[in-house]
Amino acid sequence: MATEAQKKQQREVRAPSWRPEGCRVQTLMAQAELMSAPSPDAPPSHEVIAPRDRSLPFIFSSPHSGDDYPAAFVAGSRLSPLELRRSEDSFVDELFSAAPEEGAPLLRALFPRAYVDPNREPFELDQAMFADQLPDYANTTSPRVMAGLGTIAKIVASGAEIYREKLTFSEASTRIRQHYWPYHATLRQLVEDTRSRFGFCVLIDCHSMPSQLTIAKTTRDIAKVRGNGRNGARGLPQECQDQRTVAGSGMDRILGDSHGRACAGCLTDAAEASLRAMGYRVGRNDPYSGGFVTRHYGRPIERVHALQIDINRRIYMDETRIEQHHDLSKLQDDLRHLINDLAAVAFQELCL
Repeated sequence: MATEAQKKQQREVRAPSWRPEGCRVQTLMAQAELMSAPSPDAPPSHEVIAPRDRSLPFIFSSPHSGDDYPAAFVAGSRLSPLELRRSEDSFVDELFSAAPEEGAPLLRALFPRAYVDPNREPFELDQAMFADQLPDYANTTSPRVMAGLGTIAKIVASGAEIYREKLTFSEASTRIRQHYWPYHATLRQLVEDTRSRFGFCVLIDCHSMPSQLTIAKTTRDIAKVRGNGRNGARGLPQECQDQRTVAGSGMDRILGDSHGRACAGCLTDAAEASLRAMGYRVGRNDPYSGGFVTRHYGRPIERVHALQIDINRRIYMDETRIEQHHDLSKLQDDLRHLINDLAAVAFQELCL
């Protein structure tokens, strides 16, 4: 006999989805906890740093700062360990370390993005990477897959291909079961608990961005494959084609709220005003408007707001050696100030 929790999940699966990914992804996400569970001997996929006093209706997530690379994955790659780290949002979890101190949990992935990416749909997979046939529910044609950056990525951020040989779907499914699903199960529970406790929830998805992007060649190659010729980048979605020009944008921060669909405007406005007051150059939604986490969880009509924040890596790290600058305290203090500014606005504007 189904428990009340299972009945609730089944009702959610049957309900029409308003999310941009549609009913297919909604169904996969809602069924995940019923269908999948990591094996008992699997390494932990994530960590929640909980506040001593839960005083803020915020959650901070860092899905791309994990650096626990499985030995078999490294051995099967054509890249060096340092090259594999090009896709990491290195040290971002440390930058937002003030969140628990200020009263909000910080969820951080321990597994690397190059291994499996929780900021994608559950099964955004490239058929060309696999020796066997992918199931019908896999999304093999998304913009992320076309760019080589699906749930199981084909390339790192530099554009270099990761694997020596083709994978099996069984291997991808194991990664998703052991890492992706547990991460999202925890994030979903945090969102529900926060909304239940405070009446609303604000999810800040924490990322970094390279100061110079070298994926332009890959973008041109994708355009040729799609038959778009010399100006083929125009045929790619914004998140792919804009990677060619972001290096010239000169922004210190990019705020992504899915063009106003994932977060109340007052919060995005407050984040921009706070960062600009601290002297940072701030952009919105270009080239990063928010990934799967922002789009999937951000639903203001249900009193859940999601905002993605990208920090320019040159501010806090050596991007070549992937080493943080000696003193991160100034940046950490600024992010603490941002958290407090956002909290003040949230309590004033959203706590109705």
